[in-house]
This record gives sequence, C-alpha cells and structure tokens, in this order.
Amino acid sequence: MRFYAHNFKTVGSQGCYFSYTVNTGLGWPIVFCLNGGNMIRSELVQKLVDENPHLHQRDVERIVSTIFEEIINTMAGGDRVELRGFGAFSVKKRESRTGRNPRTGESVAVEEKHVPFFKTGKLLRDRLNGK
Repeated sequence: MRFYAHNFKTVGSQGCYFSYTVNTGLGWPIVFCLNGGNMIRSELVQKLVDENPHLHQRDVERIVSTIFEEIINTMAGGDRVELRGFGAFSVKKRESRTGRNPRTGESVAVEEKHVPFFKTGKLLRDRLNGK
C-alpha cells in the first residue's frame, strides 16, 4: 500500500519540518504541516482542520482514521506500507527463544511473535541530520 504525497521544504513564515499534500480521492486534497514536538491523534486532526478550512472536522477525523486503519490492516496481513519520503512500516518475525527472568534468573520460554518495524525514508533521514 502506498500513499503518494508532495513534500514541500517550507510553508508559511516559520517553515515546516514536514509538509504534505495528500490526495484524498474525494476531489479535494488535504495539506498539513508538522513542526515537530509530540503530537497525538486529536492534535493531528485539529491541525489538519485549522490548515484546511474547507474541510469539516468529522471528515478529517474519518480520513485520519481510515489512513491509520489501512496501515494497521495492511501490516496485520503481513504486508509493507510505504509513505514516500517519510518511511516504510513492515512486520518482522521474532523466533521463539529461551529468555531469562531478570528477577529470579530462571529460564523462560519466549514464544515467537511479530513486531512492527519502521525504516525511515531518505527525506526524513536528511531532515533529521540537517541536510
């Protein structure tokens, strides 16, 4: 699964760490700018609403939820999700092994499991390293 977005280096007077325009497939794009800091889902939705006054909050919430659900469903199916310029989410399998209880030191069987993995894209790596 791939989301295609156009990246801009700066937007507005302060500039953006990341700025994306995402084609929603509904006839109008959404534009958002991330300046850094911790952000939770509701803050992301509010930021998108503030930067896109032509969209209703309920529509933005639906778009964000749909994107997250698609990422989760794709990964749950064992497939990879690539966000160009940002990075790729994938699933890695960890084999079963023998571990140790740190408190008692006794051996413990650890079952095999699947864990999410994120590999940064070139654009993200370059931005993080000041290039």
